[in-house]
Amino acid sequence: MEKDLTELHSLIEAHFEKRKKEEEELLSLTDRIDKRRSERAEQMKIRAERERERQNKVAEEKARKEEEEAKKKADDDARKKMILSNLSFTGYKQTQTGTKRQTEREKKKKILSDRHKELNTDHMKEDKLREKAKELWEWIRQLEAEKFELQYKHTKQKYEITVLRNRITDHQKISKGGRSKRGLRK
Repeated sequence: MEKDLTELHSLIEAHFEKRKKEEEELLSLTDRIDKRRSERAEQMKIRAERERERQNKVAEEKARKEEEEAKKKADDDARKKMILSNLSFTGYKQTQTGTKRQTEREKKKKILSDRHKELNTDHMKEDKLREKAKELWEWIRQLEAEKFELQYKHTKQKYEITVLRNRITDHQKISKGGRSKRGLRK
């Protein structure tokens, strides 16, 4: 009986030691699981933040591109409108009563007065002055580009007129020469 009792005690002690080890392993495992969960939550938070930043950058880039396209379109429309308003048709004469035809000098004065912008820089700070200078420089660059286009168009039209006049002259020479020969034959 004593032998059974000692064996039982040894089994009980082995069982309790085994249980104690399993509880320690269970505690370390739950600690590792909690630690992993917190690390994973932190990683998810970092990923979400990076994704948000990326989406913000994409949205800013898209907005900037749309703004540039809108500005470019507005500039193109304004340039086209100005070019169309500046075209003068030589064959057209105003016949309205009470109004006289504007001379080229008056047209030029009117266009310049329309383009003239009041420049008030007394209240501006350095940053605003730099922005204004950039804006004015961009405007001058646009005007120079339009001037270049108009000069190129003018040169091209002069060349075409010269070519057409030469063709007319050559055609007249040919047709005069043909008539005189016909007249001699008859």
